[in-house]
Amino acid sequence: METRVAVISIIVTNADRVDALNDLLHEYSEYILGRMGIPYREKDLNIISVAIDAPMDKINSLTGALGRLKGISAKVNYAKS
Repeated sequence: METRVAVISIIVTNADRVDALNDLLHEYSEYILGRMGIPYREKDLNIISVAIDAPMDKINSLTGALGRLKGISAKVNYAKS
């Protein structure tokens, strides 16, 4: 199956949902190349970037599931093929 490289940008405004976020990322760990988290204490939020190489349906599924968590927003940016 063809895979795509992408970066998922995640903003966490509800720290109570971090466990659910980490559970989702763990489910897709076979596709994740790396992740970087930045705590932004002044604004009481966290910024996370996840680099991923996976089939488009997996990337879209993960991004959608993340976005459905209350207090978490997620957007995906695909590399050009």
